[in-house]
Amino acid sequence: MSTLAKAGLEDIVATSSAICYLDGARGVLAYCGYDIHDLARHSTFEEVCFLLWQRRLPSRAELGDLQSQLVAARPLPEAIIRLMRSLPQGNSMDALRTLTSALAHYDPDANDNSPQANVRKAVQLTAQTASLVAAIGRINAGAAPIQPDPVLSHAANFLYMLTGERPDALATRAFDVALILHADHELNASTFAARVAAATLSDLHSTIVAAIGTLKGPLHGGANADVMRLLLEIGPGAAPEKAEDAVRAKLARKEKIPGFGHRVYTTEDPRATHLREMSREIGRRSGQPAWYEMSQRIEAVMKAEKKLNPNVDFYSASTYYVLGIAVDLFTPIFAVSRISGWTAHVLEQFAHNRLIRPRAEYVGPEYPQRYVPLEGR
Repeated sequence: MSTLAKAGLEDIVATSSAICYLDGARGVLAYCGYDIHDLARHSTFEEVCFLLWQRRLPSRAELGDLQSQLVAARPLPEAIIRLMRSLPQGNSMDALRTLTSALAHYDPDANDNSPQANVRKAVQLTAQTASLVAAIGRINAGAAPIQPDPVLSHAANFLYMLTGERPDALATRAFDVALILHADHELNASTFAARVAAATLSDLHSTIVAAIGTLKGPLHGGANADVMRLLLEIGPGAAPEKAEDAVRAKLARKEKIPGFGHRVYTTEDPRATHLREMSREIGRRSGQPAWYEMSQRIEAVMKAEKKLNPNVDFYSASTYYVLGIAVDLFTPIFAVSRISGWTAHVLEQFAHNRLIRPRAEYVGPEYPQRYVPLEGR
């Protein structure tokens, strides 16, 4: 008898974890017991990284140590910059996957799977992933990569290294909150892929390459880029009704509207609550309120027509765009945040490892089949 409940392993519990708690019916997301609303309102991404790796919030001294470690790890090897320039432009996720793998060649502890080395690599990769994505964005735009500023926070450094301008407090806080909200989400596809790779006792860089390759798939990453393409298609100067009419027309053609619904949440995605407010505030302060206003109208139509709530991708699109981030970087930016959760799960897998080897329900030709020699076929 089959024990496979649903396709895609839906609702199948594949492991135990102390990192992320989800309650889709109540719209609850928590990291190590801390509600996402409290973390988004009061914490920083660096604190959340420490929390995910150590299962507790840091003291002031511990946070300072982590910030210093991130500062030291942000500069990229010159060989990585040269490799980045040599890659064909056009897909930032391809570049991120390749360059993350290449970083292992310049890490003396790449094949050291001791707990101490893996924690160090988690910090290093968290810093370097942000530097990689910012440098990819610069090169794609025909500009030179910018060295990090040791005085700036992780969020501020990324925006500075990408745009060349030091962000103001609102932009820094908006991006910091976005990083916090995307840091982990239990056993999503890319995290599961990372844990499967870790379960073989592969090296930490390889586990993250597995995660990035999984994130590249459009059924996991890329929804916020699709949201922004929809907003751009409608146009910021369009009459308010145009957004509503465009969505209704797509629904009539049975087309999916990106940024709505979620595999886990049956109520509002708690991350969307904060990104909606960030989109509104960033749009108002920057003089670009149209993207938020258009998004509001689309949300109203989707609630009325399909009873669907926005997910984390919907309002992150307009938030990122107003911050000056190119649409092609939206999915790589997911990795800038989720690297913290990926590495936390890999460290947890290493600490309590058992090879992940599920079974498949066989549905092929009936056994046994009679073998017919080649000359008789």
